[in-house]
Amino acid sequence: MTEYIPSPTEWVREQVTLYEASNGKEGYELRGLPVIIVTHRGRRTGAIRKTPLMHVKYENSYVLVASMGGAPKNPVWYYNLIESEKVELRDRDQVFEAKIRLVEDDYERAQVWAAAVAAYPPYEDYQNRTNRVIPIFIAEPILDE
Repeated sequence: MTEYIPSPTEWVREQVTLYEASNGKEGYELRGLPVIIVTHRGRRTGAIRKTPLMHVKYENSYVLVASMGGAPKNPVWYYNLIESEKVELRDRDQVFEAKIRLVEDDYERAQVWAAAVAAYPPYEDYQNRTNRVIPIFIAEPILDE
């Protein structure tokens, strides 16, 4: 069994623990807005990592925004996802696998970014704080056939 390594950041650890322990009844919000939990593998350790991200939908998929509050560098989880094809998503009491991909097409990026900013307006400020283009991923739920 692969080891789960909780985040070294206290609020992230607490949010994930509360969210999962209550099956999404608690810990579902951050700054008054809904979040999802993204479970992924560490690219170096292979350990399981869990990251709360703002709940952003685009069409039938989820949008994972690597904003890190507009910091000059990408969050560590971004590098884990770049080397992954799938993640596990938890949206309240629903847990499912999703196929992921980095959004690189300019037209699609503009559409997806607009959806992200509509769901969480501070993303626009975050982008204005940094010189990097904030990466965004599409996470498309894998439906059982």
